[in-house]
Amino acid sequence: MELPVLPPLEPMLAKAVDGLPTDAGWLFEPKWDGFRAVVFRDGDELFIQSRELKPLDRYFPELAAPLLMSLPTRCVIDGEIVIARDGALDFEALLLRIHPAESRVRMLAGASPASFVAWDLLALDDDDLRAASQGERRERLEAVLEGAAAPVHLTPATTDRATAADWFERFEGAGLDGVVAKRLDAAYQPGKRAMLKIKHQRTADCVVAGFRWHKNGPGTHIGSLLLGLFDDEGTLHHAGITSSFTWDRRAALVEELEPLRSAALDGHPWREWAEWSAMGDADASGQRLPGATSRWNRGKDLSWEPLRAERVVEVAYDHLQGSRFRHATTIKRWRPDKVPAACRYDQMEETPAFEIARIFGGT
Repeated sequence: MELPVLPPLEPMLAKAVDGLPTDAGWLFEPKWDGFRAVVFRDGDELFIQSRELKPLDRYFPELAAPLLMSLPTRCVIDGEIVIARDGALDFEALLLRIHPAESRVRMLAGASPASFVAWDLLALDDDDLRAASQGERRERLEAVLEGAAAPVHLTPATTDRATAADWFERFEGAGLDGVVAKRLDAAYQPGKRAMLKIKHQRTADCVVAGFRWHKNGPGTHIGSLLLGLFDDEGTLHHAGITSSFTWDRRAALVEELEPLRSAALDGHPWREWAEWSAMGDADASGQRLPGATSRWNRGKDLSWEPLRAERVVEVAYDHLQGSRFRHATTIKRWRPDKVPAACRYDQMEETPAFEIARIFGGT
């Protein structure tokens, strides 16, 4: 490739803040829940780079032709790969793409094709635009993507804070993460947290039904707690983890949780999972299990220790996807006043679905 900006290129990042900025001079965009992707095109050559500077092309073969059709002949564009199904973004469908078998990837590409959402123009022809202002880059991006067709899309953007606040509330039902704010006068800053992200955050009471040791080894420190939530039928589901502890707290939890380890498997709702894990049979081929490996952590020790499901913890979370927390949670406090049976999915706040087709058509 002969472009003014070449891979590997560290994408500009965002730092979390509690609310939308109130001063003037900001560009607001929806925060897409997908795979960050920087697309490099030079004629018929195309390269899609991940946030971790790795190639993504082989996992999304269906995007090559649309990108060559919709993007300028020579350009570098920052954006996100997403999959939209049933009126919302489906992050789990993206995870399934990271698979070593090409036949599997192509089958999934046909069953649930991906889209590319563009939000920044870093280079065009021989011009390196990273030093240009965000406002100028947005104007030029709109111009070059005026004729783009699905599954290539230009992200919505606004300078109106009230509109951004409305997006923050309405777009969540479509699976979006929140809102991103960018200074209109700012340059593109690779690797720097120069954008702001405003994400939804709520709290939930969860059952602590197990834990993982810290990587230092068994008996040293607690690595993470395994969280459970009950459904309407009374089944306890593994909903995610929390690991936001200080070093001293990790050490103290070893002794604090020790009484709950006694006879923990007797009647434990995840007993089968613990036994499968012990035999090395837990994998990511079916239902997600507390001790399962995945395509993202091959070789990582995810074995876990059961606890009697008697303690309740309140955690902060930003998004529930299906039956699991989309990201790791943050512990707020222990709730000795709560019984485990009260830790149900019906405590979770629900947001009505906002059709993704109303954000970008044709998917």
